[in-house]
Amino acid sequence: MQEWIINTMDQYGYLGIALLIAIENVFPPIPSELILTFGGFMTTYTSMNRWIVVLFATLGSVIGACILYGVGLLLPVEKLELLVDRWGHILGLKRSDIKRAEGWFEKKGTSTIFFCRFIPLIRSLISIPAGMAKMHMGKFLLYTTIGTFIWNIVLVFLGAFAGSKWNTIVHYMDLYSNISVAIMAVIAVGVLIWFVKKRKKSI
Repeated sequence: MQEWIINTMDQYGYLGIALLIAIENVFPPIPSELILTFGGFMTTYTSMNRWIVVLFATLGSVIGACILYGVGLLLPVEKLELLVDRWGHILGLKRSDIKRAEGWFEKKGTSTIFFCRFIPLIRSLISIPAGMAKMHMGKFLLYTTIGTFIWNIVLVFLGAFAGSKWNTIVHYMDLYSNISVAIMAVIAVGVLIWFVKKRKKSI
């Protein structure tokens, strides 16, 4: 996959970067860290400009995020409620919990969208619940753009700074990704256990 990504960027330049980043947002297993750091490295031996690389990468990120936001819109809350009605008892979930989650996302959704853009895997998938909650499109685009713009600046400039050793940055970003995902998994399990216990106590 790495060879294909590099060849695409070498062949199509800025447009290749935008396309790959858009795909990465829809299919998170494709590593944005590799795309962005190599894009930064490319600016050291081609006529490509770092800031234009950042802008095209951000464009690709926003396009991919909008696609997943649309997927969320196509997942009506009614279907989720039916699933909770059928299987929710296993985790002690009720329809009212969905409404409560929607209310939380309406209040905290903007900051959630922004900060999740710095967490691998989650940075892409967070667009789906935003769509399901019908988050205001303007706010979604604003915080998505700001968050991804900062993320892209950091990795593109790190790639340019590392030069031919850009792969070293990818290595450390892989470690960061693994640690982040592990921490998020632990937090998710902890929250789930806490929620189930709280629900059982209230019954």
